[in-house]
Amino acid sequence: MRRYRAGSIRHALARGVAALAAMALAFTSCAAGEDRSDESVDAESSHGGWTHDEGWSDPGDHGAGTTGPATGGVGIAEDASPVLSPTEGEALSEEVSTTLAGSEVVDTNLSAGSVDDNEKWEEYLLYRQAFLASGVAVEDVDVGGRQIVTVSTSGGAGVLGATVEITDSTGAVVATLRTFADGRAMFFGSTEVDPNSQERRTYTATVAKGDESVTQELDPEATSHSVVLDADPHGEAVQLDVLFLIDVTGSMSDEIEQLKANMISVAQQIDELPGEPDVRFAMTVYRDRDDSFQTNTFDFTDDIDFFISEGLQKVQANGGGDYPEMLSEAFNEAITAPAWRVDDTVKLVFLVADAPPHLDYGGPSYADDALSAAAAGIKVLPVASSGLDAQGEYVYRQLAQLTMGRFVFLTYGADGVSPGEETTMNVDDYGVLSLDELVVQLVSEELAHLNA
Repeated sequence: MRRYRAGSIRHALARGVAALAAMALAFTSCAAGEDRSDESVDAESSHGGWTHDEGWSDPGDHGAGTTGPATGGVGIAEDASPVLSPTEGEALSEEVSTTLAGSEVVDTNLSAGSVDDNEKWEEYLLYRQAFLASGVAVEDVDVGGRQIVTVSTSGGAGVLGATVEITDSTGAVVATLRTFADGRAMFFGSTEVDPNSQERRTYTATVAKGDESVTQELDPEATSHSVVLDADPHGEAVQLDVLFLIDVTGSMSDEIEQLKANMISVAQQIDELPGEPDVRFAMTVYRDRDDSFQTNTFDFTDDIDFFISEGLQKVQANGGGDYPEMLSEAFNEAITAPAWRVDDTVKLVFLVADAPPHLDYGGPSYADDALSAAAAGIKVLPVASSGLDAQGEYVYRQLAQLTMGRFVFLTYGADGVSPGEETTMNVDDYGVLSLDELVVQLVSEELAHLNA
């Protein structure tokens, strides 16, 4: 059963009242079951009155567990149309009240904390061990052989977007990675020791960017490695791609308007960051099987007003039914369908959700896709909403850890509703900020590496 937190949240953003009211009117006839069979509407090109230029894509029905390209990396999936409309003719805003004009302003005051499990590695390993002992189903990745490679110039600047190819002593390629803004990349080597030599397996890193490349043997007794590459650390323009991956099922209805307001604030603040970064926004939303749609993606745009009015403002929570949702399918779509930029780009996914993925659908592997995201230089920062259980926490922290992101979680007061400093997550030693302030700070920290 779905778990709903006590307390009602008001249903409209003041800035979006007019747009939401118009949208509600547009879909009133559909909600009433109006017969549209005599309308000459091409189902491939127009759904529920939304047109191709409105940003939403339809990469296909992921309900059957289809996947994108095996690499899970950058670019639009081969079977995806980059600018289409929502699935099955159903808009994301069904059941919107037509009385929005009288609605109150949504309180955006949400508080949150965050932890970096890669930074507190020993604590994370203990948490991981305790959780796995519980026997709860997850897609486990053996992280015991974690190796971090940091690529920097001779002057100490981290190199963004360098490719790092890891080979073992036989010459076999173990991993192909792309460095993040701080020049780091991570792979998971073997922890086995040769029974004859009693030595650990050795690895070699070949690092390249542009015309520069270097090959270096990695110390088998170390877990962190520094490689000097005198290449341009990043392009002249600071490029930033931000994708919001949002659970829009019914259990999110108590917080969706607050979260939307915070995401709008985040998008606006990011767009105004010092240094005038070249920012683009995208969004993937998801529900579950038997809902009006399963996954939908709004492709990258540099027009923030368009993204807010035609994207974020049209998100409404509904459906779901059981507790897990189609997170695995949506995550796969988020990293394969949108047109992510490849070179010299900071790439971030903010997952906003309150439930774990369905592991019984036979669809894409969220763990494999997290490794693919990391290989493409895409960092995941999950934002855990109220009601997330222990399985969901573990999965979200996996997504963050495997991509070198941070795990973000909403915090509450003693009443469990108002903002505060308490959390049910298995974390300690964290600070608390307003959610939008925290998210903007995390983005700013990523960009700060480019100015170091």
